[in-house]
Amino acid sequence: MDQLDDDDKLQEELSPEIEEPTGSLDEQPELETELNEPAAENVLPDDLDFGVIEAGPADEESADGRAWYVVHCYSGYENKVRHNLEQRIESMGMKDKIFDVVVPTEEEIEVKEGKRRTVERRVFPGYILVNMIMTEESWYVVRNTPGVTGFVGMGNTPTALRTEEVATIIKRMEAEAPRIKVTFKSGERVRIVDGPFNDFRGTVAEIDMERAKVRVMVNFFGRETPVELDFLQVEKA
Repeated sequence: MDQLDDDDKLQEELSPEIEEPTGSLDEQPELETELNEPAAENVLPDDLDFGVIEAGPADEESADGRAWYVVHCYSGYENKVRHNLEQRIESMGMKDKIFDVVVPTEEEIEVKEGKRRTVERRVFPGYILVNMIMTEESWYVVRNTPGVTGFVGMGNTPTALRTEEVATIIKRMEAEAPRIKVTFKSGERVRIVDGPFNDFRGTVAEIDMERAKVRVMVNFFGRETPVELDFLQVEKA
């Protein structure tokens, strides 16, 4: 299985010494790293599918005040940021305020050059999940972690995920069957890589995501013939 954990090989300058933070929750400091990228907005882009993410009410916190929050970081550095944050939690004695740091991943099967392979894919590139009790101190620890650009929320107020949103994410991570990566869309040319029509080429007529089936129009004896195939039986031509 190809793993996407190469982040641990990144340059050591992404882990600068921890500085004492200043300001308050309403005055989020800009992160100073060697990365010359602009800080991202602390809102979710429209095309990022967390299920049904909306502003969660305060009562989404558990009895002891802990809740799950979405933290934005530099895309591709999710595992490095998680490692940095876990080190800060340990060194700054915050285990009683910050409990879990998760990079949501899922297994995905893709077909490339006629070969199938299973890869571990980040569910939400550029985001990590943190289970914590939100206080001034815990906020500083997370917000000042190298690679973090901010919490997702309304304005400067971090927004906790709702219980059903967390359950949806966990369900995706624990799914027994890997997701199948679809690299084609309706109207595109594809090549059949398995079955009786192996190496035939055709045009995608219909994609059924629920059944993981695709209908391809194949020229068979001079006539366009619809052929129903599994996603893994075709690849983009």
